[in-house]
Amino acid sequence: MEWFTNLLNTTPSLWEMLIRLGLTALFVGIIGMERQMRHKIAGVTTHLMVAFGACGIAIMQETLYHEALALVQEMPNMVVNLERQRVIAQIIVGVGFLGAGTILKTSSGIYGLTTAATLWLGAMIGLIFGMGSYGLGIILSLVSFLFLTLIRRLLEFSQIKHVKSPEILGAEIIEK
Repeated sequence: MEWFTNLLNTTPSLWEMLIRLGLTALFVGIIGMERQMRHKIAGVTTHLMVAFGACGIAIMQETLYHEALALVQEMPNMVVNLERQRVIAQIIVGVGFLGAGTILKTSSGIYGLTTAATLWLGAMIGLIFGMGSYGLGIILSLVSFLFLTLIRRLLEFSQIKHVKSPEILGAEIIEK
């Protein structure tokens, strides 16, 4: 029962963690649904898993930060290195590598760049909500969704055309 009491007394609180994960689910879920409706290689589930992982790491990083601060207050002579950005930097690189796996080069073009970008963006939104920056997370999500939907529709009326992905990727002969 002590583990349950410890869970309720963490920083951030259990409710704060649920809010952060819930906001991540809502806003990254919207972006993932847009990708899923366009039949892209990474849909809502993939986007949410990447974002939840990033959000969870951000929450863990904040918890470790507060635990280190408490330790310093208990033992003032102890030296503690509090670098919150290190774990976040590793997420940025790791998700970039994951996104690279969604990019395909065929004889007719390169596909998956937007999906790779939205996976990376989903992780960043997860990090932002995980760190507790709700305003930035909401604004970034809404502006990103605006670009994915409305701006793309506006481009259809201009000279700039968006190249659609082929129906079956991998069927083309890859140039060497």
